[in-house]
Amino acid sequence: MKKTFVTAEQLQEIVKKYPTPFHLYDEKGIRENARRLNSAFAWNPGFKEYFAVKATPNPAILKILKEEGCGVDCSTLTELMMSEKVGFGGNEIMFSSNVTPEEDFVLARRLNSIINLDDITHIDFLERVAGLPETVCCRYNPGNDFKVSSRIMDTPADAKYGFTYEQLVEGFMRLKDKGVKHFGLHSFLVSNTLEHMYYPSLAKTLFKRAVELNKKTGAHIAFINLSGGIGIPYRPEQQEVDIFAISRGVQEAFEEILVPAGMDDVAIFTELGRYMTGPYGCLVATAIHRKNIYKDYIGLDACAANLMRPAMYGAYHHITVMGKENEPHDHKYDVTGGLCENNDKFAIDRMLPKIDIGDLVVIHDTGAHGYAMGYNYNGKLRSAEVLLKEDGSTELIRRAETPADYFATFDFTGIF
Repeated sequence: MKKTFVTAEQLQEIVKKYPTPFHLYDEKGIRENARRLNSAFAWNPGFKEYFAVKATPNPAILKILKEEGCGVDCSTLTELMMSEKVGFGGNEIMFSSNVTPEEDFVLARRLNSIINLDDITHIDFLERVAGLPETVCCRYNPGNDFKVSSRIMDTPADAKYGFTYEQLVEGFMRLKDKGVKHFGLHSFLVSNTLEHMYYPSLAKTLFKRAVELNKKTGAHIAFINLSGGIGIPYRPEQQEVDIFAISRGVQEAFEEILVPAGMDDVAIFTELGRYMTGPYGCLVATAIHRKNIYKDYIGLDACAANLMRPAMYGAYHHITVMGKENEPHDHKYDVTGGLCENNDKFAIDRMLPKIDIGDLVVIHDTGAHGYAMGYNYNGKLRSAEVLLKEDGSTELIRRAETPADYFATFDFTGIF
């Protein structure tokens, strides 16, 4: 069984301060995980994790990760603005965007962030709107299928992102001619995998391309960004990844390919989101309705507006009925929210203990791509975010929306 990072007794006290639903984050777990990642890749002197802001865009979470030595991976103007407010700047920011508006590049350049270009046409566009920095990264799309141990994991050829290899060669040459001195290579090919060989396999692909690009263009490859993709065990029967084993695989590829090529100064970057915070967040809700028709339903005060993944992807999120952790799972429920959409279900035919009205329900693994994917369909309001601090106290790090927030962008003048 999956265990919660908060006890039933703690949660009973927390809900006295913060009405459900809300997302709760575990500061201790986030810090320990960041330290584990940094320790795993300590063999590479230039290693840096650039946390994917899109996963958990909250300044309090970013501040924790900054204190643990992480940078941020931003993809939009507002993510850059938030990161600047938290105190990130310069090479602490990796700006990886696509279909990029002019103002985004302008701010990224003002912050002196590392810009990761998604398309060869962005070379001239960036030069025109904001000027080219001395260091530029380019995103690589290898095309075809991406395989690990002869198993197809994804099809990069269907993805909208990145340069072809031929475009990388041309792009590096053009950037060198325009005065760029240092280069990075980036690729993101698989999402949410528990396959330990993903990073080492991707590393081999990028390391070989880096050696080829160095020989063909003379470009100095300063870093290689393995991006994200490492997943978390959403289901209780799944095992979490061994980040030390993954890192050893990357190190072996590094020593096999880059060291003999005289490129042992290359820094390794990652842009993890889900892995960094996913298991260290949960959605806390209260059972408010029970319905018995052709199936048995339990209705929560949370809905897909608070956690979209089950409705959008059919994704599994484990559920714990707090205080009933050791009771038999002998009742089959659909656990639902109150949206006017039949897919607004956190679980379908899930075996759980008997749920009574008023029971606190914890939905696991919402620390990444949970609150961030929320929306206002049906006029539903986004929930609060609460931080469970290392000393056991709590802090409201985002208040719940109010109807006034929902109506704030309307102009009712002349309507009534």
